[in-house]
Amino acid sequence: MQDYLIRATAYGGKVRAFAVLTTSIVEEMRRRHQTTPVATAALGRTATAGIMMGAMLKGDEKLTIQVKGDGPIGQIVVDADAKGDVRGYVDNPAVDLPLNAVGKLNVAGAVGTDGFMYVIKDLGLKEPYRGSVPIISGELGEDFTYYFAKSEQTPSAVALGVLVDVNLTVKTAGGFIIQLLPGLADEEIMQIEKELGALPPITSLLDRGEKLENILTAFLPDVEVLERREDIRFQCKCSRERVERTLLSLGRNEMERIQEENGHAEVVCHFCNEAYRFNGEQLEEIIRQL
Repeated sequence: MQDYLIRATAYGGKVRAFAVLTTSIVEEMRRRHQTTPVATAALGRTATAGIMMGAMLKGDEKLTIQVKGDGPIGQIVVDADAKGDVRGYVDNPAVDLPLNAVGKLNVAGAVGTDGFMYVIKDLGLKEPYRGSVPIISGELGEDFTYYFAKSEQTPSAVALGVLVDVNLTVKTAGGFIIQLLPGLADEEIMQIEKELGALPPITSLLDRGEKLENILTAFLPDVEVLERREDIRFQCKCSRERVERTLLSLGRNEMERIQEENGHAEVVCHFCNEAYRFNGEQLEEIIRQL
C-alpha cells in the first residue's frame, strides 16, 4: 500500500488527529543507511513523528527533530516540512542489541533513557522556535507524548511503530498523534483513554492491512477526515551544487591541501548517504573560483 497521511477531527472538533503510513519511506531510509533492525525502528519512529508534525505546519515552514540520548545509537536527526518531505539519519546505523524483556526490538536500549529531545521549527520568523524535553523512556512514542504536553502544552497521545521483516527490510511502519483540545469533558477524555488502552500495537493493526481511517475510528467513533495526502516522501535537500558551495567555503588553502594530499574529494551527505565525488580537474576548477 502506498504511504499516505490523513488529518482528521473528532468529538465535534475538540480532538485533532493525524495518522500516517510510512512503510516505503522508512524502508528507503533503511536501504540508504543500511541500518540494523533496532536502528531502523528508532529512525523510522522518529521520521514517522516528523512527517505528522510537519503536517501541522504551513507553507514553507519546516522543523528538525534531534534525539540525543546516552544510548549506543548516538544522535537521531530528522528534518520534515509542511510539503510532506522528510529525511533523517542516526549516528550509529550499525548498533545491534538483543531483544528486550518482552521480545521486541530494544529501541530504548539503543536510544538511551538519559538525554534530551529537541524540536526546532523554522516558521519564517527572525528566530526559530526551540522546544526541548528530557527523554523519559527512549521508546520515542512516550517521549513525543511528553514533548507535546510539556513544550507545546497540548495533551496528546502518540503511537509510533516499525515492524522489521525477517530479511531485515521494513514490513510496515506508521503511527498516529491524537491531540485533546479545550472543551473536552472529563468523561470524554476518560473514554478516549480507555479505548486507546485497549488498542493493539499500531504495527499489528497496519500489518493486518487496517486502513488509517479505520484505526482512528476504533477509538474516535465520530472521526471526520479533513485531508488525505499521498505526497509524503523521503526527500533530501542535498545536491552536487550545494556540495560544491560547501567546498568553496573551505577556502583556497584548504582546497589546495586536499588536492595535494588526495588528488580528489568525496563528500557524503549525512541525511541520504549519497556520495559526491570530485576528481583532480574538478578540484582545479573549484580552486580557480577562489
